[in-house]
Amino acid sequence: MTTLLLTHPASLDHLTPPGHPERPDRIRAVNQTLAEDRFKSLVRGEAPEGSLDSVALCHNEHYIDELRHIAPKEGLVYLDGDTSMSPGTWEAVMRGVGGAIAATDAVIAGRASNAFVATRPPGHHAEIAKPMGFCFFDQAAIAARHAQRAHGIGRVAVVDFDVHHGNGTQDIFWADPTVMYCSTHQMPLFPGTGASSERGDHDTIVNAPLASGDGGAKFRSAFENLILPQLQKFAPELLIISAGFDAHRRDPLASLNLDASDFGWVTRKLMDAADASAGGRIVSVLEGGYDLQGLQESVAEHVTALMGE
Repeated sequence: MTTLLLTHPASLDHLTPPGHPERPDRIRAVNQTLAEDRFKSLVRGEAPEGSLDSVALCHNEHYIDELRHIAPKEGLVYLDGDTSMSPGTWEAVMRGVGGAIAATDAVIAGRASNAFVATRPPGHHAEIAKPMGFCFFDQAAIAARHAQRAHGIGRVAVVDFDVHHGNGTQDIFWADPTVMYCSTHQMPLFPGTGASSERGDHDTIVNAPLASGDGGAKFRSAFENLILPQLQKFAPELLIISAGFDAHRRDPLASLNLDASDFGWVTRKLMDAADASAGGRIVSVLEGGYDLQGLQESVAEHVTALMGE
């Protein structure tokens, strides 16, 4: 197994207000963990800057232009109560997009078995024409569309185990029969979407909401009984993971009770699914995870699994 890790220092330059949970220390924590000896076999690279054409695969051009012009030269600009931009935000966001695309290119070309893109801010709440929930552009969705347009991949699955529902990814692919979106998430919780009845125009949206207090047993059951059978039926040719680690029991923004080992378990299950129909091809993109210790432990389990260890 060859696992590619893409990061970029620009992820540290997206600044948020004091006390904000989506902060540069998240990336410092991930980098510190992945610098340990046990991860020395990772193939490491810097995330390139993405193109506006790539972003336009999923987002409205007027929205892209507006966001670009809102980006401040100094201070913070608030787009909503949770989401703000600093002078370093634009490059950080575009490195996230470029990292997801470069990882997809590498995995499809066979230069890596799979990849983990450790950048911030996250992306899965960004709708076609709206930023929200700390997110600006949906990197996982952009990677999926890029795989189809640039490489002729037919069916892509995006699997999201962040504790918050990926309303943006669902919005983007609601009417697309060629992309399956699967999500476990706590409900009720921000952003308020993700009911099991939300299935998309072609029955390719698979939501498995969990209740406050649910732990590993309920999480694993949701995958084994709902998500994995649907994935098997869909038979994706590429699997993209929206890898949020805020369902960890320590996380301050939610109240699911997963352990780091649950993230290792689900990663291995998704690798089995990718082996069955996608030649093992997986691209994982960092989403949430706001307790630094929980984030470190969970990323370690996730990446260890991707490495086949």
